[in-house]
Amino acid sequence: MNERTSRVLEFAKIKELLLAQASSSLGREKIEELEPLVDAASILQALQETTEARAIYRTEDFPLKGLIDVRAGLRRAALGAVLQPTDLLEIASLCVCSRRAYGFFREKTEQYPLLSSYGQQLVPCRELELAIDDAISEFGEVKDSASSNLRKIRNDIRTLQSRLKQRLEAKVRSPAMQKFLQEPIVTMRNDRYVLPVRLEYRNQVPGIIHDQSANGSTIFIEPMSAVEISNDLRRKTADEEEEVERILGELSQEVQAVGDMLRQNLSLLAQLDLAMAKGKLSYLQRAVQPLINEDGYLNLKNARHPLLPAETVVPSSVYLGKEFNALLVTGPNTGGKTVTLKTVGLLALMGQAGLHIPADEGSELTVFQTIFADIGDEQSIEQSLSTFSSHMINIIDITERADHRSLVLLDELGAGTDPTEGAALAMSIIDYLSGLGCRLLATTHYSELKSYAYQTEGVQNASVEFDVETLRPTY
Repeated sequence: MNERTSRVLEFAKIKELLLAQASSSLGREKIEELEPLVDAASILQALQETTEARAIYRTEDFPLKGLIDVRAGLRRAALGAVLQPTDLLEIASLCVCSRRAYGFFREKTEQYPLLSSYGQQLVPCRELELAIDDAISEFGEVKDSASSNLRKIRNDIRTLQSRLKQRLEAKVRSPAMQKFLQEPIVTMRNDRYVLPVRLEYRNQVPGIIHDQSANGSTIFIEPMSAVEISNDLRRKTADEEEEVERILGELSQEVQAVGDMLRQNLSLLAQLDLAMAKGKLSYLQRAVQPLINEDGYLNLKNARHPLLPAETVVPSSVYLGKEFNALLVTGPNTGGKTVTLKTVGLLALMGQAGLHIPADEGSELTVFQTIFADIGDEQSIEQSLSTFSSHMINIIDITERADHRSLVLLDELGAGTDPTEGAALAMSIIDYLSGLGCRLLATTHYSELKSYAYQTEGVQNASVEFDVETLRPTY
């Protein structure tokens, strides 16, 4: 679709509303990529997926909690790297999410056939999930139970630590030793158990010096009687690190083995997250699934602009494309003409992107290959052109690119120049675009164009009003 049209009609703001409804960064990524479709079958499927997702949102507890983007971890595993415990926990979370979603749709295939087609392609990877759960704690630490060897090593470490602390604490409690100490405690320096010895007594405590206090008054000494046990402890700690690395390596290989399945699950769950976001937005906007035709006509019933406050927005009903292809909307300024134009354009974009539209049941959209809009003074600000010149540059571009499969939206056609010349120019533009067979919706306050519409086949008048008492449009 035309990038400028999307910007003018504020389709990006619809995406922002959708982003707030996504459950994961993967779903938000899908939303960022969302664009209107131009194939009727694809549009209809996307709309029906939104309908199913809305029904799920209203009545079910859909299990997307825990969906995390683990693509970086999967890439590292594919290269043979050893994953960290936090990486493995995230992958286990993906396995849980996949298993629950698979189970959900396995039982509800008839209720939600389209979304079930995604759910039934999920691979639970239960063995990997259990392997990670058995080995890694919820705090991201490798459990003692991850292997019998690790359990034995850690038991040995705890025994050595206890013996070492007991030996050093006995020294601390010794009256002969206490006079040499800055404090009667056992502390750690460089992963070794040490005693805080006063500088002047350093030669009274045989051992290895590991550190000195900032003011130099305290020396941290590992007594010789503790060195042998400390060395044993250091060796056991190295054994522990080696065993943990081995366990993480094996789990990483298991991840690598099912990497393709996990990547497929990510893609499928992201698609489901996108559908659920669309369903939630439909519910929040009190929107409906529009009917879709390929016959070039639209029929919007009480359509509401989705970005305006629900309590103040005034509905519009717009019909175009059967008996006439061009609709001229007339009325005073602030009467809502531009809002009507934007509503039609934005709802057309939304419908073709598979989004429900805020309108009454039975509203119908057609499939446009292109949508063009000339609304506002964006170009005149960017290019320092006069309002009239900027509009004409855009309209010339539209006339060169539009065809019978296009929707064209023109705001205040012919404005910004002499009224007589502007009205004549506007009629010429309408004649040309009508000749192309495109669907045209234009606003104007020129009375000449009202008469032109009455007299011209294929062109119809519509009007909006402004209530001077309530200061609100009545369209």
